Amino acid sequence: MQGQWRTEQVAGHPVHFYAPPSGGRGRAIIYLHPVGQELLHDRPAFTSVLDDLGLPCACPEGKLTWWSDRVCRDFDPVLTAERWLVEHVTPAVVSKYEVAMSRVGLLGISMGGQGALRLAFKHPRVFPAVAALAAAIDYHQFHGLGYTLDEMYDSKEQCRQDTAIMHIHPSDYPPHIFFAIDPTDGDWFRGNDRLHEKLNALGIPHVCDLRTQAGGHSWTYFDHLAGRAIRFLDEGLQAQSRRLL
Repeated sequence: MQGQWRTEQVAGHPVHFYAPPSGGRGRAIIYLHPVGQELLHDRPAFTSVLDDLGLPCACPEGKLTWWSDRVCRDFDPVLTAERWLVEHVTPAVVSKYEVAMSRVGLLGISMGGQGALRLAFKHPRVFPAVAALAAAIDYHQFHGLGYTLDEMYDSKEQCRQDTAIMHIHPSDYPPHIFFAIDPTDGDWFRGNDRLHEKLNALGIPHVCDLRTQAGGHSWTYFDHLAGRAIRFLDEGLQAQSRRLL
């Protein structure tokens, strides 16, 4: 038996809620989509793991906001994607799935991967577990090329200053961090490698996979790593719940 999707409006924007057949285990995740805005409705590599673990999942539609705390008019003229996620989507997940605020993890791919990392680094008490696949960490490289980033940031340097790596706090960070990228992913590999280097330099525990090759920056790779990423989140949230008892 498969889980069911239900779409609701949260603060004026759609969120797709997935309830697995055997949910209700006190944990949930929020999935942040990539630039292609693909959700998980037709991704059995992801939903089958959610079903196995009884792990509910919310998939908000953030358009091309890069999940940042900058206004993107295509999304909303006032509300930023980050504020929407922290102030509206996460409380909705907590209420709908009856979980504690500290038992919500973030999962993201590409644009969503960097967004998940940045949000977890900025709000580690809200998101104690994060998993990112092929995170587009150095997205400032695309500033000035006609994308929404041009209206969101005044310059490439301003954009760089808002990347996930720049929001790492040496003593206040999410306790469960996982990220992975195919080494043939030319656009985004170096950013992930630099993140690994910085976390190591600061002594921040994390798990990363910079070696597995499974199709580059593609859904072949994302599907290949889906189970590992989701299980990492589930185990991290379980560990977090035990720590808080």
